Amino acid sequence: MDDRYTLSTPGALNEHTTTLLDHLFPPPRSFAVRLWDGTTIASPHPAFTLILNHPGALRRMFTPPIELSLGEAFIYGDCAIDGDLYTAIAQFDQLLHQPTTPTNLAGMLRHLMALPHSTSRPAAGRGAADLAGTPHSRTRDRDAIQYHYDVGNDFYALWLDPHMQYSCAYFPTGTEDLALAQERKLEHICRKLRLQPGDQLLDIGCGWGGLARYAATHYDAHVLGVTLSRRQAEYANQRIDAAGLRGRVSIELCDYRDLQASSFDKIVSIGMFEHVGKQRLPEYFATAYRLLKPGGIFLNHGIAQHTARTAHSSLSSYPGHESFWPQIVRRHIIGAGRFSQRYIFPDGELVPISYANLIAEEFGLEVRDVENLREHYARTLRHWVSRLEERQQEAIRQTDEVTFRTWRLYMAATAYYFSCSRVGVYQSLLAKPHAGVVDLPPSRADLYREYSSAAQ
Repeated sequence: MDDRYTLSTPGALNEHTTTLLDHLFPPPRSFAVRLWDGTTIASPHPAFTLILNHPGALRRMFTPPIELSLGEAFIYGDCAIDGDLYTAIAQFDQLLHQPTTPTNLAGMLRHLMALPHSTSRPAAGRGAADLAGTPHSRTRDRDAIQYHYDVGNDFYALWLDPHMQYSCAYFPTGTEDLALAQERKLEHICRKLRLQPGDQLLDIGCGWGGLARYAATHYDAHVLGVTLSRRQAEYANQRIDAAGLRGRVSIELCDYRDLQASSFDKIVSIGMFEHVGKQRLPEYFATAYRLLKPGGIFLNHGIAQHTARTAHSSLSSYPGHESFWPQIVRRHIIGAGRFSQRYIFPDGELVPISYANLIAEEFGLEVRDVENLREHYARTLRHWVSRLEERQQEAIRQTDEVTFRTWRLYMAATAYYFSCSRVGVYQSLLAKPHAGVVDLPPSRADLYREYSSAAQ
């Protein structure tokens, strides 16, 4: 056994661990537990096995802020899940969101402190984000985007579709595979924009350029895409050249706020406004309004949270109005959102879609249509997790084991959040009226016409 733990006998360590497990997850449990010495705590019908790789694993997992500690314990190998990861995530999420009292919490912490503590962690692997400067300044936004998206084009290519779409796919019949569902999504967006040959389209946060290429190829649009990810821009421009689209599609390494003279018929933003920040949303929508021609339309596609009442009602006796104690639990004991801020999307911030659209209206944009694709994103994420797991060894060679575990955990957890309606993903169609006129037909019928062979 590791000499860090020799002050306690193996039997005492097992007993402390079992006591804490029973406190956190009272028997009968729906999962089994395997300890570092091979001891198994059985379950009649286990959906998964929680593997504790050393005697201090549970202490690592449940030291406040717990959400951050759980994520770090998983990605750094203190614990592992053998079996249904989605069920495991649901179990831990239910634990974090059930009501608790100071007495119960003190009991958990007493058991926790009886377990050994170690500060060592493997040096190799992707570390936490370390950003400097003012949140949502141009420099810090660039660093935050590059932290996530510049992990490596080859890594993303292992499990994304051929268009390299890193956003919600669209499964209109439910029978589509990932590649077709992502192409259906591109088609759905172009139809909502009512793209016409020769339209000038701005793609804010264009990723690897899949939508820009699709709009140019299938709708003869002229597209400018902007991204803060250097690797995405390099990849997108290589694909543009290979497709012979130079002159019709341009991808620039540029902050959308720095665009000046251009005026666009249509604007699209897919999976970008989550990075904007609540305080910067007025600037975001004001910039889109400025860049859009009168009568033009803007499709804003992104993840939005439900209200505090929906997400945390189990923590409060009065829905929507947390008392002091539940606030302490959520913010400081659970540390909601801390793992994502450190390891996934630093400075990312979700707001309710009602709030985002209210800000858009305040800056002159008119809300014409809103669609929630929540179930589609849950299915998309499950595809991504499955594809990543199938190519685990290649993913680790492309990056490292910590990165593989991080993406597997965050995508599986996000699939769970979409499935249980913790978050949604919305397409808001916004217009810039010109003397009351916008470039839209009188009904939505054109969105649902039969798909052409080109989109198959």
